[in-house]
Amino acid sequence: MAEDTLYPIAILIDELRHEDTNTRLGSIKKLSTIALALGEERTRAELLPFLTENPDDEDEVLLTLAEQLGDFVGYVGGPNHAHCLLPPLTQLAAIEETVVREKAVESLNKVCEAMSNDHVLEYFVPLITSLAEGEWFTSRVSACALYAAAYAKVPASARPAMREQYKALAKDETPMVRRSATQQLGAFAKSLEQSAVIEELLPLFSALTADDQDSVRLLAVESCAALAKLLPRDECAARILPVVQEFARDRSWRVRYMVAQQIGDLSESMGADLTRAELLSGFQALLGDAEAEVRTAAAAKVTVVAQLVGAETTLSALLPAMSSLANDASQHVRAALAGVVMGLAPVLGKSATIDNLLPVFLALLKDEFPDVRLSIISELQQVNQVIGVDLLWQTLLPTVRELAEDCHWRVRLAIIEYVPLLAKQLGVDFFRFDESSQKSLSDLCLAWLSDSVYAIRDAATKNLRELAETFGAEWAVSNIVPKLVELVKNPHYLYRITILTAIEQIAPVVGTDVTCTTFMPVLLAASRDAVPNIKFNTAKIMQELLPVFGAVAVDSQVKPCLKELAEDADMDVAFFANQALAACS
Repeated sequence: MAEDTLYPIAILIDELRHEDTNTRLGSIKKLSTIALALGEERTRAELLPFLTENPDDEDEVLLTLAEQLGDFVGYVGGPNHAHCLLPPLTQLAAIEETVVREKAVESLNKVCEAMSNDHVLEYFVPLITSLAEGEWFTSRVSACALYAAAYAKVPASARPAMREQYKALAKDETPMVRRSATQQLGAFAKSLEQSAVIEELLPLFSALTADDQDSVRLLAVESCAALAKLLPRDECAARILPVVQEFARDRSWRVRYMVAQQIGDLSESMGADLTRAELLSGFQALLGDAEAEVRTAAAAKVTVVAQLVGAETTLSALLPAMSSLANDASQHVRAALAGVVMGLAPVLGKSATIDNLLPVFLALLKDEFPDVRLSIISELQQVNQVIGVDLLWQTLLPTVRELAEDCHWRVRLAIIEYVPLLAKQLGVDFFRFDESSQKSLSDLCLAWLSDSVYAIRDAATKNLRELAETFGAEWAVSNIVPKLVELVKNPHYLYRITILTAIEQIAPVVGTDVTCTTFMPVLLAASRDAVPNIKFNTAKIMQELLPVFGAVAVDSQVKPCLKELAEDADMDVAFFANQALAACS
């Protein structure tokens, strides 16, 4: 029996020492199974010491080990013995590879959450101290991310020492350590008493914002938003706002980019009055920044800021910048603006949207970059709710028609692909075929069936099916079916093939009755066409529509037609007819 119980640990040791990395990795992934076999006591006494004393040299293996140990509390005897997991994780938190350290820190924080307050003070705080005083910067980097989890679980008497340690790390001579301390500042501040935040962390924060390393300063921007949420409004105005204003003018574009990304959270923390009075000018500067990346980040926050400052300020301070961004040289800037600009309609109201927003919207709708156009079309509903669909259509229709008839076929193709989305946004009234109406898109949808480019014609047939599925069979029977029957008489055989393909797409939506009474005569006539391509395409379409026709129509009309085509002199026609006949049986 003793041999049997030792066997699992022996297998593990052998595999962990194996030359093949995958074998060692597989062994590490089985740690939980091995721990169950050993039991809690032997896992603590044998397995964990072995892992600590025999570190691997492959990062992939170490990463998996760090992840496994984070969920190991239950295998070592629960929270009372969770501290046994600290030695191997501490070792992993100090190694050179960043992803392994980060995973080890994540697992250490999980273990800390499971530990009792007494054990945190007895075991976890000394661990942090050990890492914080480590000779290599890697251990000090990891230490910064452990204070937040431990601070709330230690008694008040131990907290001042922890704050002093953290401040020392934030002033470390190594930039990577200062960067880590800056990155964790917001999380640490959440666990601190408000008085400690104001008296100790804010001076530390001020020092970090003036760091000579760009990477430290840009991480300090993230801390701005986190600290602002924890402080009273007057403290925000006095201590955070000046820093944000300075960051918005920072010499490094990466710092300015981070300000632009955080401007929404910062504005909400500052409040509408402070944002209008103090923060808005900096945001305007970011919208006009020399770097496209900064303008992109700022453009994406336009609606968030506008919702806070209101319509009047938006019109006077932000709209001129948006008009410029709509014609920006960078497609990424335009795409970012297009993704949010429609959200301004509810902020501005009907009159201001019509007078000021629609020109920006139309400029973006004509953009050569597909993502820009898609962003506008997909958010039409927000404008529709403010100004009404009729007025929206008066401004939209000319632009859509212009794009639908563009000389570049890819532009026309892009508009076709957006039509189903437009249909959902605008509703069925704008897709009724009425020659007296100037606000229908149905005529455009049918006109694309006769385009000179095959890709357009093919997309147009699929578009008709999507519209029919969106609006229902009744709409298709009233608006599309009669036109297809008429268009199939086109003298050019390529266009006739397109109409037959459209019939194939529409038939499953309109159902058996309409297909047999309206489309069947068209298909039978096409089977007698003078052009072989028409005939064999008819045979292929009949085969596809067999489930729609129904058994009676197949026996009485489809099979006789196909038998006739099977005897055609053209070998392709005969081939596809025989193939369809085989499908009938």
